[in-house]
Amino acid sequence: MRSKTKMSTALALAAALVGGLWAGAAKADDAPITVKGSDTMVVLGQRWAEEYMAKHKGTTIQVTGGGSGTGISALINGTTDVCEASRAMKDAEKKQVADKAGAPPVETVVAKDGLSVYVNDGNPISELSLAQLKDIYTGKVTDWKDVGGAPGKIIPYSRENSSGTYVFFKEHVLANADYTPRAQAMPGTAAVVNAVARDKASIGYGGAAYAKGIKVVKIKKEPTSAGILPSDKTIQDGSYPLSRPLFFYTRPKPSAGIAAFIDWVLSKDGQGVVVKVGYFPIK
Repeated sequence: MRSKTKMSTALALAAALVGGLWAGAAKADDAPITVKGSDTMVVLGQRWAEEYMAKHKGTTIQVTGGGSGTGISALINGTTDVCEASRAMKDAEKKQVADKAGAPPVETVVAKDGLSVYVNDGNPISELSLAQLKDIYTGKVTDWKDVGGAPGKIIPYSRENSSGTYVFFKEHVLANADYTPRAQAMPGTAAVVNAVARDKASIGYGGAAYAKGIKVVKIKKEPTSAGILPSDKTIQDGSYPLSRPLFFYTRPKPSAGIAAFIDWVLSKDGQGVVVKVGYFPIK
């Protein structure tokens, strides 16, 4: 009798343990989904979260910015479920995820952007070449008259170095040259836009969705090329010189809840939010 009692107790404990594990798994799936990273994408992420939660009662999605680099660090450390990034993760960063999680991160392109160059509405400049932009942001050119504008000192605004937009601009415009020390680093794209809107001598850059209250200049790939504005057509056909994908990164084998959210982001409804915010859908 005593052995049967012991066996019954052991079975009961095993059943309770298994039940607890399943309950834990269910709880993990129902836990809040954390999204962190790109300042360019933070408004988009918040709108996705709002619309998804409205359609999926009981789901909580928490979205914060801080820059792509911040989101990537959080993904590596396991402190966010989804990293929003306006640049691709570097091989070294992917390796850090693989070292900790056993496999590389999962990369998903969730939208497209045309990195835009902003000037004040009162600035007569309407287009700039990539070479002119490089000269301005490396400090080779410091006066608007040298790029076809009215005489006056150029005040360049930039992003902080944790920003994916900062990295993208450095790679694709500056060809990895250093920014001029005169470039004033701003904590977010909205801050860049606000600064440019106030200062007639200024220039800045950032996501297309933030381009309100300022002038977006046409970009020429070559000095003799036609200037091109970011639009759905020029982003989709790749003719806009500063077109770029926007990413979600997750650790390997995301939970069912995270996977369902990402599937919805890629759906017609989710891509409709991309258009509403001011970015460009995946096609």
